[in-house]
Amino acid sequence: MSEYKFLKRNISIRFIGLLLSGIIMFSCTDSEDETDLIGNWTKSSDFEGIARNEAVSFVVDDYAFVGTGYNGKKSLADFWKFDVENKYWTQVADFPGAARYSAVGFAIGNKGYIGTGYDGDNYMKDFWEYNPATNTWTEKTAFGGSARYGAVGFSLTNKGFISTGYDGNYLKDLWEYDPSNDTWSQKVSLGGTKRREASAFVINDKAYLLAGINNGSLVNDFWRYDNQTGNWTELRKISNYSDESYDDEYSTISRYNGVTFASGDKGYIALGTSSSLSSNVWEYNPVTDLWTERTGFEGTLREGSVGFYARNKFFITTGRSSGYQLDDTWEFKPSEEYDDKN
Repeated sequence: MSEYKFLKRNISIRFIGLLLSGIIMFSCTDSEDETDLIGNWTKSSDFEGIARNEAVSFVVDDYAFVGTGYNGKKSLADFWKFDVENKYWTQVADFPGAARYSAVGFAIGNKGYIGTGYDGDNYMKDFWEYNPATNTWTEKTAFGGSARYGAVGFSLTNKGFISTGYDGNYLKDLWEYDPSNDTWSQKVSLGGTKRREASAFVINDKAYLLAGINNGSLVNDFWRYDNQTGNWTELRKISNYSDESYDDEYSTISRYNGVTFASGDKGYIALGTSSSLSSNVWEYNPVTDLWTERTGFEGTLREGSVGFYARNKFFITTGRSSGYQLDDTWEFKPSEEYDDKN
């Protein structure tokens, strides 16, 4: 063999070796980066009702209540109570209004509330109160805004709020419900983009509204509502929008039909749909107005789930993945390290 051919062959072998080493190192680094994220998902007690998506939930006295939704064939009206400490479900009184999905639910004090939604033919605006102590529903004054679905609901300082959604037009209005006199009043509208299937969470008596979809496009603006002043404040966008480095990795926050919750002084968004079903979980710090990625969801990817937080535990349940309706339940522990044995 000539010296030239030997050198050429030796260089080629070394190059291939370096290339393979680089691929192996790159793969290991990717894997390590993924598993180094904080947050751990564990399987919990399956939802005992029919598998569904677009249900509602609220929490009263550390018990979660989940009901309504769509099972792929019809709208539903059954309701279930979840004991988060002992991990079991109990059926409670059916919702007496029209069966529906994509409604909103929230709690004020020791009562739960549900309103708006879609029954397959009609947009809804009726509004109902649930009393867990007596296991009874009472119809209240109808929602003050237009009949709609895909809205968000939250509660602040003993008042309930419904905002955004779709009534044939994308919406961004805000309405306040006062349970003391059973009345609705319109408040200052969200300052940003109209949307449906957005997300909201509450930290320290301030509501944070983000994400959603408008005319087929994901929404990337993010807002805080202060009920004391009645004003909205725009926060940093949830996409790689600026020339600074803080948002370089923000490409997977925007979504619609996701779930949110707040734990202590942090907010979280998970699941839902962006360009496809999303596994990414992000944590929000209101002090810095910055997001940090946490361990991605470990179950079947889905949209239209419900999430609830009780007894310092966060759960998601139900949802839709492709044509499948789901009934599994998962618990997320934000401060625990990832454990692939769960």
